[in-house]
Amino acid sequence: MIAAVTGEVVSRRSDHVVIDAHGVGYRLSVSAETLRTVPAVGERVSLHAHLIPRDDALALYGFASEDERELFLSLISVSGVGPKVAMAVLSGGSTGELLRAIAAGDAKRFQAVPGIGKRTAERIIVELRERVAGELEEGVAAVTAEDGAREEAREGLIGLGYTPVEVERLLGAVSGETAEELVEAALRNARAAA
Repeated sequence: MIAAVTGEVVSRRSDHVVIDAHGVGYRLSVSAETLRTVPAVGERVSLHAHLIPRDDALALYGFASEDERELFLSLISVSGVGPKVAMAVLSGGSTGELLRAIAAGDAKRFQAVPGIGKRTAERIIVELRERVAGELEEGVAAVTAEDGAREEAREGLIGLGYTPVEVERLLGAVSGETAEELVEAALRNARAAA
């Protein structure tokens, strides 16, 4: 089993990276969250990994942290959630945010992910809630005012037609105290980038 890959970044794409480790190029599927931590081509990186053997291929998945890998493993243990959908979920926010969403029973957060319907989102909550609640420290599951504003802004941007990955990128680059301030700043940045 391949548990980690360390080497030079050969290429970075929206859904994977290639890392040259001692002359062997490993293609690792990554979430948008992990991709943010991967340095530029030519730089060294170390990613946690998980290998899934299939009939037609060996699929390697890369993660910025061990916590993200553990959440991935938890997600693929849920009936109806495969590795591709699990990576889409992980692209929708930080590991901490996703764990808090599971602990809070926020099924809508997962329904926004392509490939996840209402039943699958509810299944994720039901099957992982107790496990996740045990992992979260006491008080961490409580949503702070800032988390609430970010969640409201996230829902608003998704309602405007942005994908969860785009929303996380937009919100990651702005700050504000209210959902309105966050959405306004995110839309300003989106227009400036267009």
